[in-house]
Amino acid sequence: MNNMLLVEQVSIREKAVAFTFDDGPHPVYTQQILEIFRRVGGQATFFMIGKEMEAYPEIAAEVHREGHEIANHTFTHPNLTELTLEQAGEELQRAESIIREVTGNPTKLFRPPYFGINDDILSLVVEQGYHTVAAVNGGAKDWDNPGVEYILEHTRPTVKPGSVLIFHDGYGDRSQTVEAVRILVEELVAEGYRLVTVSELLAISDEA
Repeated sequence: MNNMLLVEQVSIREKAVAFTFDDGPHPVYTQQILEIFRRVGGQATFFMIGKEMEAYPEIAAEVHREGHEIANHTFTHPNLTELTLEQAGEELQRAESIIREVTGNPTKLFRPPYFGINDDILSLVVEQGYHTVAAVNGGAKDWDNPGVEYILEHTRPTVKPGSVLIFHDGYGDRSQTVEAVRILVEELVAEGYRLVTVSELLAISDEA
């Protein structure tokens, strides 16, 4: 496929979307998300923070074991644009090495914390072989706990075949997110959508 610098919407004909979850793993909320996807036989992509993976290695391992994708969200969750390129590279590499420990494989997917990205960081990320993954429903702002209805109202209109959706399963109380995801997953499965990983979305895209 062509090297898409920023992935948020993939051109596909099939009804498939990618749910993504940032900032985990978390001992409560990641487990609840796994249960939701287990129930419908869907897969998701978890952009995990390296130090959280170190804190909860058994949860990271469970995510991988259940067929979900683990991707790079740095080691300590800094705004990379405020670091030197050397420091930014180290954030990526430290997280990558933990992902390899857990999954046995490298990841090709990266999401910058706070969506902090500039040309230098983008070049670094491309150089290291990553696709940078954004999302179509940033307006839902689930990280701010705006309420279940708000999250749903600002996500539903963005959903179409090939959409990448962002939610959070770590850092703070994520019960609103879990409830919104539960409702959304049920709705989309009822509409005939497949819930796939970002890598699978890219593999079935028209650009592949």
